[in-house]
Amino acid sequence: MKSNQMSAEEKRLQEARNQNVPWKKWGPYLSERQWGTVREDYSENGDAWNFFTHDHARSRAYRWGEDGIAGISDDKQHLCFSLALWNGKDPILKERLFGLTNSEGNHGEDVKEYYFYLDSTPTHSYMKYLYKYPQAAYPYADIVDTNRQRTRDEREYELLDTGVFKDDRYFDIFVEYAKASPEDILVKITAANRGPEAAELHLLPTLWFRNDWSLWIAESYRAPQKPNIRQIKAPAGTSAVAATHPLLGELILSCEGEVPLLFTENETNHERLFPGQKNESPYVKDGINNRVVQGNQAAVNPGKRGTKVAAHYQVNIGSGQATVIRLRLSSSSADRQGTPFGKQFDQVFADRLHDADEFYRSVTSPSVSNDAANVMRQALAGMLWSKQFFFFDGNSWLDEHHSNPLHFGYHKSRNSEWFHMLNEDIISMPDKWEYPWYAAWDLAFHTLPLSIVDTDFAKEQLELMLRGAYLHPSGQMPAYEWNFSDVNPPVHAFATIFLHRTEQALRGEADFDFLRQMFNKLLLNFTWWVNRKDRFGKNVFEGGFLGLDNIGVFDRSAPLPTGGHLEQADGTAWMALFSQNMLEIAAELAAHDPTFEDMVVKFIEHFCYIAAAMNKPGQDGMWDEEDGFYYDLLCLPDGSSQRLKVRSMVGLLPLCATTVIEKWQRERIPRAMAQMQLRLSRMSELQRSIHPTGPGHLGVAERGVLALVNPERLRRILKRMLDENEFLSPYGIRSLSKYHAQHPFVFYVQGQEYRVDYLPAESNTGMFGGNSNWRGPIWMPVNALIIRALLNFFLYYGDNFKIECPTGSGKMMNLFEVSKEIADRLTRIFLRDEQGKRPVYGGTEKFQADPHWCDHILFYEYFHGDNGAGLGASHQTGWTGLVAKLIQLYGFLNPQKLLAGGKGEGFMREMSKQ
Repeated sequence: MKSNQMSAEEKRLQEARNQNVPWKKWGPYLSERQWGTVREDYSENGDAWNFFTHDHARSRAYRWGEDGIAGISDDKQHLCFSLALWNGKDPILKERLFGLTNSEGNHGEDVKEYYFYLDSTPTHSYMKYLYKYPQAAYPYADIVDTNRQRTRDEREYELLDTGVFKDDRYFDIFVEYAKASPEDILVKITAANRGPEAAELHLLPTLWFRNDWSLWIAESYRAPQKPNIRQIKAPAGTSAVAATHPLLGELILSCEGEVPLLFTENETNHERLFPGQKNESPYVKDGINNRVVQGNQAAVNPGKRGTKVAAHYQVNIGSGQATVIRLRLSSSSADRQGTPFGKQFDQVFADRLHDADEFYRSVTSPSVSNDAANVMRQALAGMLWSKQFFFFDGNSWLDEHHSNPLHFGYHKSRNSEWFHMLNEDIISMPDKWEYPWYAAWDLAFHTLPLSIVDTDFAKEQLELMLRGAYLHPSGQMPAYEWNFSDVNPPVHAFATIFLHRTEQALRGEADFDFLRQMFNKLLLNFTWWVNRKDRFGKNVFEGGFLGLDNIGVFDRSAPLPTGGHLEQADGTAWMALFSQNMLEIAAELAAHDPTFEDMVVKFIEHFCYIAAAMNKPGQDGMWDEEDGFYYDLLCLPDGSSQRLKVRSMVGLLPLCATTVIEKWQRERIPRAMAQMQLRLSRMSELQRSIHPTGPGHLGVAERGVLALVNPERLRRILKRMLDENEFLSPYGIRSLSKYHAQHPFVFYVQGQEYRVDYLPAESNTGMFGGNSNWRGPIWMPVNALIIRALLNFFLYYGDNFKIECPTGSGKMMNLFEVSKEIADRLTRIFLRDEQGKRPVYGGTEKFQADPHWCDHILFYEYFHGDNGAGLGASHQTGWTGLVAKLIQLYGFLNPQKLLAGGKGEGFMREMSKQ
């Protein structure tokens, strides 16, 4: 057993929660790509990628946010800090990460840089980031041209393929932050030369204000006065600037050494980008670039003031050697006297690193291997580094596009229906380069691993999407900025009850205000689903692609080429799970407030109605008795219907609508239970469509279960799912059965072929941008839901239900063992195998063998269905960070503890003490 003494980092979290100490005011809130986003798109045709390009980004002021490398900002992104670099050969400063746009990449947009989130505490009291910077000129043209020439059937052309890292001629640039206090931030930048010869490097730590003063900013957001940065007198051996903002006050950036300070304005260089237009100032956004790279002395302000400044360090680093520079950003004037970089500076770093080590030991089981603990810590670091200030005012943005329906003469454009929105918050992003915008269902999954380190932030993230400034008045949640009106799976209720149980376990108490608030807002969203996505009131749901992009034979978000409509097995299963989650939340609330008892009955009825519709027997039902599997149902205009027999995750998701009901849960709400039994007894046919439960059908410890699949169907679905020739990969559950490798699903409409093949790697179509693939690869979030379902079934059955795993192996397992087998396979993606290689890095030898690369983990968007190699977005720690929760869960949990303790046991850990 571990000590119950609170760690230093937990104390900071408690101070932030209970005393409003602003430990989280400063953090890694810069985007890694603001260019090419919808928010910055003011084109007539909605071509965001080509309206504001990477080439424009160094010269053009952003409207809605800022980006940088290893950067931080305050929580409203008034003041930003990040690192720029120059190797003496690049045509431009390396101020931001480069990557391909959607049309340039043969598999869609993709960052073409190597960087790693190595560490972070939840208050960002300590953070560490690594960027690998080539000493040769970055091959911008080669990357773009070669990828453009490749087809979707070819692999992507990566930066390592260009030869720019040959002979290890690159710098490892480590950026570390440590907080001495909430607004006293120490910065240490270490540049290590991995090459065989000495090499020149320019390091330009940069401080700037987001432009909130220009006349093109909406008056409601325009700063009352322009902020400024100016050089000030500093102690001997240092340089310093004061940054003053009407809302932030004054902050001091101290720089070690008497280093040149280059000043300019964060304003657009119109003369470069838009010939014929005049600049508002002689000093513009790319002034520092033009001074350093082009040698243009007039590009920076000799008056040593502006809204953007860089300290210009020029170093020559020997082979195998490293250079360290130190800086300090503080709201205090204390460091104007004395030495801001004395022994105390190094001690703060040592203390904060010690605090980080102590904190992560407290959340990691001692049974976990060092390698797995490293993976878990880097996954959580990636989650914490992926926070971003997201700013979008729908009313102003639509005004600027002449698309605001509140105004006369508007024309409809992207997101016209969302004029009510005001997003001005720190939000957990899927990937701050590839997806620097929130996605509702991603965000719900993010909260699960985030709850390991910061339940308060996790709860804030869930609540955010249900605020009036986000949630549509109709009750719809915003999907993502490319189309807020798209539909994501409804998983917020699932995450809500998960966080509720987590907080109960960690703190010994529950936040019923949070639970009540979430329930009331989720009720609006549930009603929207029932009214908008159940086309004929049959309790069968649609929703379009529902986050599964290209999984169907047709684009499920477009009109069907056959006419008619789809009854979606996944959409209907999601709503069954939503009903179960709302039932469980209502039961929690009803135990303390009887007015919620009717809601318990309401949602058990909803679940039963959905189950009866989904399990409808016959040819017009989703269940195929011959195949033992669920399929989407194509309903044609002539009234006929047929199942689209694609064996995919769509048919496994009904398994996930499974929730065990503990005896104590029923005992706390006897009136609601009696009313429910009465209702169901009058409609006994409803009970025949679900897993047997209730009196005479209770499981271990008198547990009940709500499940779409009965025992026979459960066994048949699991037999397919656990077959290594179908869904079970060495690295988790595939999104499409491998059966379709030899038996593609083909459908003809008026001579046109529509086809689904097993594609274990990248997509071979442009559907949904072509940058993701649900036709074979392994996706972490749906695997996590399958594991949840298996654990719930285990709580009900215990050892009374066993199944062969893998199918045909002769090895019988209970459902806890099956869940752990899947979790182990998922975790195996990131761990060293018997040969010391990590499957996530596939055949990339540099990542497998080089000691400066092999232990830095990337958490990709999805994974090769056969070999586990990472695919898609390379920094989607977001929901792939769920691997941290799996490592933690199975580090602490065993089947005996789970059966004895019930569902709450899955949220406990030995040292619970927050």
